Amino acid sequence: MSFVATVFAQSFFHGTRADLRPGDLIAVGFPSNFTEAEPLSWVYFTATLDAAIWGAELAVGSARERIYVVEPTGDIVDDPNVTDKKFAGNPTRSYRSRAPLRVVAEDWQGHAPDVLAKMRENIARVRVEGPGIID
Repeated sequence: MSFVATVFAQSFFHGTRADLRPGDLIAVGFPSNFTEAEPLSWVYFTATLDAAIWGAELAVGSARERIYVVEPTGDIVDDPNVTDKKFAGNPTRSYRSRAPLRVVAEDWQGHAPDVLAKMRENIARVRVEGPGIID
């Protein structure tokens, strides 16, 4: 019996306000896009454009929102901040890695202003009600 492997392409995205170029690396050791907490020991990314858009739109700062197509350079795992803690399984297809992500290209398409405003209200409420920790 012979075995034929089929490879499916998978795109990954990272939403941020950082100004990066193809070939740049997104590495651990930088603060979160969302809080003023200690530098992160993981880099976060997603396989859904919608989740990456939220990442860019909700990132702190005044720089332009950006979505990057990225490729992991090492092992990846499900992001426990959304997997099973907030949603059963991994519906946002969110991941993290200790290895850098290589920027491949830039892509962008934002949410409607009213949808974005509602999400910002929800985040503000969570900050008041609980620790909102991203590990």
